[in-house]
Amino acid sequence: MMAAKDSRRSFEDLETGREGALYPDQPVYETPLRWAFIRKIYTILSLQLLLTIAVSAVIVFVHPVAHFFVSTPAGLGLYIFLIIFPFIVLCPLYYYSQKHPVNLFLLALFTLGISFSVGLTCAFTNGKVILESAILTAVVVISLTMYTFWAARKGHDFSFLGPILFSGFMVLLVFILIQIIIPLGKISTMIYGALASILFSGYIIYDTDNLIKRYSYDEYIWAAISLYLDIINLFMSLLTLLRAAQE
Repeated sequence: MMAAKDSRRSFEDLETGREGALYPDQPVYETPLRWAFIRKIYTILSLQLLLTIAVSAVIVFVHPVAHFFVSTPAGLGLYIFLIIFPFIVLCPLYYYSQKHPVNLFLLALFTLGISFSVGLTCAFTNGKVILESAILTAVVVISLTMYTFWAARKGHDFSFLGPILFSGFMVLLVFILIQIIIPLGKISTMIYGALASILFSGYIIYDTDNLIKRYSYDEYIWAAISLYLDIINLFMSLLTLLRAAQE
């Protein structure tokens, strides 16, 4: 009799979505909606990363492309424009973030601009360093994502990281300005790379926690952008660290 009740209860939990709850006390009706939202975000994020890999591969392996950007005045001007371009796109993207399909088109332009910057950085970096950075980034992202989902289900909350991460980000910005004005050498570059890697690892946990609990279903564009920038910045930080160590 008890076994039959337990079996019926398990079946009811599965039907109502209670079995797949993302965190304790999550409303039953919200569980399937939130899972659908999460799948949507990671689909968009995967497409962004694939576009970045494709653009970067073209720049790295088609040598005349990178040579054009660094050896001609027009290429240098275009390179500066491409660095600024993603920030320009963010303005209309903010306005049209909930207007489909304009938001996806602007998101693709934003990703394309970031991809060119990543590709040009990789074009002048040793292939072994790029591979090591990519593998480390993949391991860290997958591990921290799995950990955050597990921790959220156990009732842990990471919203407290917001002010800490913002403070760390401001410290890094000041550190970069000091490096530009007064270059401190390779050791300081390695320190920057290590600190930035830790910072953006924290951002991956924080933004994944927001994805699970706080983003509204209309904020899928900003959720995808946040995680995408976390991953790209982590990769670039590891690239900076390993490249400085190699030199």
